[in-house]
Amino acid sequence: MNNKQTLEKLKEMRLFGMAQMHAQTIQQNKTPSWTADEYLAYLTDHEWENRQNRKIGRLLQAANFRQKASIADIDFSPYRNLDKNMFQRIASLAFIEKKENLIITGATGVGKSYLAQALGNQACVNGLKTYYSTASKLFSRLKLCKVDGTYLKELNKLTNKDLLIIDDFGLQAFDNFTRETLLEIIDERLNTGSVIIASQIPVSVWHEIIGESTIADAILDRLIHSSHRIDLKGDSMRKGMLDQE
Repeated sequence: MNNKQTLEKLKEMRLFGMAQMHAQTIQQNKTPSWTADEYLAYLTDHEWENRQNRKIGRLLQAANFRQKASIADIDFSPYRNLDKNMFQRIASLAFIEKKENLIITGATGVGKSYLAQALGNQACVNGLKTYYSTASKLFSRLKLCKVDGTYLKELNKLTNKDLLIIDDFGLQAFDNFTRETLLEIIDERLNTGSVIIASQIPVSVWHEIIGESTIADAILDRLIHSSHRIDLKGDSMRKGMLDQE
């Protein structure tokens, strides 16, 4: 069997990483001193890395992030009220493994969205299914799903995510549908996945903005008791052209 046939069969079996590296190795004539075991390990490692990178790419695309954000680019300036040691513990994503939640609050422009999406990006790199949405878009989409009969399907998609990020929480008034849907989402994800909520509204007034005391009690009881908290401070980062929100 010649090398061309081998490459074609590798591609047909969807072993694209192996095919790419085998073709490169033939072209560069790297293999004469390698044992068969060493060469097989070399090709296998490249195939594994190639598949991991493709998987991460799919997870990032499905996550629907609004901007590219990286843990490495987080600003820990003292005025931000963001303790580096504490955040690094959160960035280890152990809270997701424990099915705990994270609440990020602070004034507009201080970097809440960036922080949430950086953690979401890290979750994707770690192979965790993640979904990001602003609260208004999420509830508007689910309201349409309720009309066309796909609501339960969409709710199951959210439930199956390891991490759900809800941004701009509380900026729009809660109606009965929004309250009941939020409770259903939080209830379905209880002990099955984690939620990150970013909001410029202080947690102390969430009960009031959710309304309907019984439902608000149920939502906050499920959400807050298992949550880590970050309260960002400082001036808007947009003023410095650092648009991290």
